[in-house]
This record gives sequence, C-alpha cells and structure tokens, in this order.
Amino acid sequence: MSRRCELTGIAVQVGHKVSHSNIKTKTRFMPNLCAVTLESEALGRSIRLRIAAAALRSVEHRGGLDNFLIKARLEELSPGARILKRDIMKKHAEAAKAA
Repeated sequence: MSRRCELTGIAVQVGHKVSHSNIKTKTRFMPNLCAVTLESEALGRSIRLRIAAAALRSVEHRGGLDNFLIKARLEELSPGARILKRDIMKKHAEAAKAA
C-alpha cells in the first residue's frame, strides 16, 4: 500500500533537514494519512478510504464526499476514487433525467 492520499494525490516528499550549523541531512516528509469511512449520499453507502488529514478537511469544507469528487480533477484521484466519481456522476445524471 503506497503512502499516497487517494483523493488529493499527496505523497511522500524528499528534502533536507537543515541544522543550525547549516548541515543538510536527507529526510522524507510523510503525509498525515488517516483511514476513514465516508458516507456517499448519491450511492447510499459507506466508502473506506486512506486519505490525508488535509483532504478530510477539504471534503468537509466542500460539503461531503460526493461534492468533493464531482469537483476533483481525474489526474489526482486514485483508480478507486475515479470509479467512485464515475458512479456518483451516473447517479446524478439519472436523478437529473428523472426530475
């Protein structure tokens, strides 16, 4: 399992720790990943994802998983999240057609 957020694509970054005497030591900066269960209103079920804490705040800010995925770009989503986005878009299209 990779250390990558399934919604935003945030991954491990590489850089230097710089000491007071300006000695540079290579280090890896890990994303703050959390295993969460989010509710999809369109699909009517719970989805378990491994996302960054910042992404969880973004999901809450946009009003839930469905709204976040509708606005998200496909390039930064994981393959599983792309399938979820496609399913949610289908449900929204069916609801718009029925109304």
